[in-house]
Amino acid sequence: MILIQCAQGSEEWLQARAGVITASMFKTCRERVGGLTAQQALYVAAIREGKSAQEAAAAAECKTKPRETETVRRAIMGLPIGDFSDAAKKYAFRLAIERISGKPLNEGFETWQMKRGHELEPMARARHEEEAGVIVETAGFVTTNDACFGASADGLIGNDGGSEYKCLVSPDSLMPVLLNDDIAEYMDQIQGCMWITGRKWWHYGLYCPALADIKMDMYWKHIERDDDYIETLERDLIAFRALVLQYESTLRRKAAKP
Repeated sequence: MILIQCAQGSEEWLQARAGVITASMFKTCRERVGGLTAQQALYVAAIREGKSAQEAAAAAECKTKPRETETVRRAIMGLPIGDFSDAAKKYAFRLAIERISGKPLNEGFETWQMKRGHELEPMARARHEEEAGVIVETAGFVTTNDACFGASADGLIGNDGGSEYKCLVSPDSLMPVLLNDDIAEYMDQIQGCMWITGRKWWHYGLYCPALADIKMDMYWKHIERDDDYIETLERDLIAFRALVLQYESTLRRKAAKP
């Protein structure tokens, strides 16, 4: 990886991210429409591993064998399915423009949520160190060697670990984590950070100062590297990168016309 030491939210950080597919957007990059449901995806994966239809249905926790639609059949054959979501396409187009200009397109725009997160991150890091008994080093921005993919790693721990902090306020975001221990929403980003940094484990931290009175202001969870997950993630991200390059090529081609 390439480590760029810079403060998150700074001009240097914004410049480092320009045209780079970042881990915080990996989930959006993978969004497809007209594709498989979660159960269908598990069923297809099991079939492709050589399991019988009955075994695959059990692996996908289906009561009966899923209906083999044209989409399911194409997936079993390893053919492309679905199309990128509108959000994924818009992000890809923004990246294409940034690749051409070499500058961030948002020109430093920061939502109040982003501003709050940057302001609270040092406190979140300190509480995490206290609760988990670790020493966290700030990392700035890290990229793959080809600078195509990157992550704003909130911290690196020793030689094998790292950390990601969220300072959420919306009940819709807080409830799944605090009540159900559910961080699936952030798994693409977490495993993506491990992919880029080569680390073996990551800590997800949720900092909510409003819960300090009951000592629940810092929730954290240890996540191990999952190479199978990362292999699928990498494949999907490479497909998304092709979309970015397609948009970039189209813009350059249009610009070259007399």
